[in-house]
Amino acid sequence: MRFFKLPDLGEGIPEADIVKWHVKPGDQVEEDQLLVSVETAKAVVDVPSPQSGVIGKLFGEPGDTLHTGEPLVEFAGVEEEDTGTVVGKLEEAPESEDDDQFFVGVSPSTAESQRVRATPAVRALAQRLGVDINTVEPSSPAGNITAEDVEKAAYTSPLGEEAETLRGVRKHMARNMAASGESVVPVTLFDDADIGHWEKGTDITVRVMLAIAEACRAEPSLNAWFDGRTFSRRLFDQVHLGVAVDSDQGLFVPVMQDIGNRSAQHLRKGLDAMCRDVENRSVPQDELKGATITLSNFGTMAGRYATPIVVPPMVCILGTGVIREEAVVVDGKVEVHRIMPLSLSFDHRAVTGGEAARFLATVIKQLQSA
Repeated sequence: MRFFKLPDLGEGIPEADIVKWHVKPGDQVEEDQLLVSVETAKAVVDVPSPQSGVIGKLFGEPGDTLHTGEPLVEFAGVEEEDTGTVVGKLEEAPESEDDDQFFVGVSPSTAESQRVRATPAVRALAQRLGVDINTVEPSSPAGNITAEDVEKAAYTSPLGEEAETLRGVRKHMARNMAASGESVVPVTLFDDADIGHWEKGTDITVRVMLAIAEACRAEPSLNAWFDGRTFSRRLFDQVHLGVAVDSDQGLFVPVMQDIGNRSAQHLRKGLDAMCRDVENRSVPQDELKGATITLSNFGTMAGRYATPIVVPPMVCILGTGVIREEAVVVDGKVEVHRIMPLSLSFDHRAVTGGEAARFLATVIKQLQSA
């Protein structure tokens, strides 16, 4: 092939940001040799070469966004064209200043006066964002205006302060939150679990995970996916728990598979490995999809109660707040117990109030059991 295009990097990942090139034009590469590291919405992925050959051209610089199906690398000395369909926009424009495609739909006189080097896709983006492309400063050494240049111009405030363009994990998080706000009908239940009887050193997260697994057995309607377009739902026998993990790069939600059939020791081992992977940005792709329910343990930092956001197609998320000491009455006597705040958000399109209440009651019962 002459052009190697950005491959499909996983379920629901339409684009990736270039992190680092491992080759340069003129390099001889072998099949499966590492070409580039890209950041998707979920992880950093290394992309290998599909063939042996000499690198003729690289499309994009670190920080640029490429869509699946767009050219990534051109191999030198290869005449035949790749006939695959290019999806989206081509970030790097041709080098010939006289190439007609820069001025498609523009009269020769206008093109001559403007001499703006931009592809039709970039021009269309500028029009959508209300940006005068003649005022955009190109970042490319060749003087080509890219989509990033247009976006930068669109999001520059009148005071001259440039807005940060979200990429990777943060961009994906923003899209998920927007999608949830547009579709989910959220309701949140709040309650407390008395964990005063827990022994010192009890693994809090694992106890919560086991309680969630038991609650899903008691009320399986919350361990489900819901399709708002077809008004259909799918219930799951196994509980695949998405665990929200905070990081400097944004929010990751790796998935702990089948938590209901794993021991406490096995769950702790999996959690430790998951946290290391998030820290190193090396979470395997198959561990970032397929969650059927979510846990947000925001109480490790701050906050007693919250309204966690349900991310479709899932129908609920459980949040645990900061554990506090509180006076409680036991057999007529006042004692100080540790209390865990719980916040259960659910999509009321797919879950009834009764189902959510039974689920939360089971979680509390499990946490308060010996």
